[in-house]
Amino acid sequence: MKLYRAKDYNDMSRKAANIISAQIIMKPSCVLGLATGSSPIGTYKQLIEWYNKGDLDFSQVKTANLDEYKGLTRDNDQSYYYFMRENLFRHVNIDEANTNIPNGMEPDANKEAARYEEIIKSLGGVDLQLLGLGHNGHIGFNEPSDIFPKDTHIVDLQESTIEANKRFFASIDEVPRQAYTMGIGTIMRAKKILLIVSGAEKADILYDVICGPVTSKVPASILQLHPDVTIVADEAALSKLENI
Repeated sequence: MKLYRAKDYNDMSRKAANIISAQIIMKPSCVLGLATGSSPIGTYKQLIEWYNKGDLDFSQVKTANLDEYKGLTRDNDQSYYYFMRENLFRHVNIDEANTNIPNGMEPDANKEAARYEEIIKSLGGVDLQLLGLGHNGHIGFNEPSDIFPKDTHIVDLQESTIEANKRFFASIDEVPRQAYTMGIGTIMRAKKILLIVSGAEKADILYDVICGPVTSKVPASILQLHPDVTIVADEAALSKLENI
């Protein structure tokens, strides 16, 4: 693991955007695995800024998102399709046909999981996978469990995840209880992984991810076994790792 210390969220976002932009410049037709939530918003803003300056070209880039809520239409403002469109896609010259997000409206979980897994394989795999870190150690929507899920699948969201996401909805009752997500195996097949972490509330779980045992009870701990992982975290998130 390569660990980069950032001063704050904005610094973390710039450093992460630097890594992603380098990937795009080195391989204009690269496949980016993208994440949603509050963590990557600053990174996407920085990428948009550099695009507007003429420093980045997304015309050949292909993307595959980590996950999508089950039961939300694309035009729902809490769907991850909507999130990606508003926070990145509509601001750069990416071809929408080259963007891929699980279909949250597909009722047949096995069918959708197999379809999405096949899409990722048809792209030749993910060159760089961006990840955030959940409070309980989840990556994508791979919640703590007894196993590491291998492939794309549907998951029942834990109460802690529902609680963390309720701020995005009018009420907790509106938060979806299920989501489609890349599996741990799918994530681990990415050639490179970039994990971004911000805030003191993530300090304990980040310590467990880096220094604890590899366990499905802390899904992100599996990243210890990946050959090319970069972690960019701010000082608050790294507060339990002062000696590293």
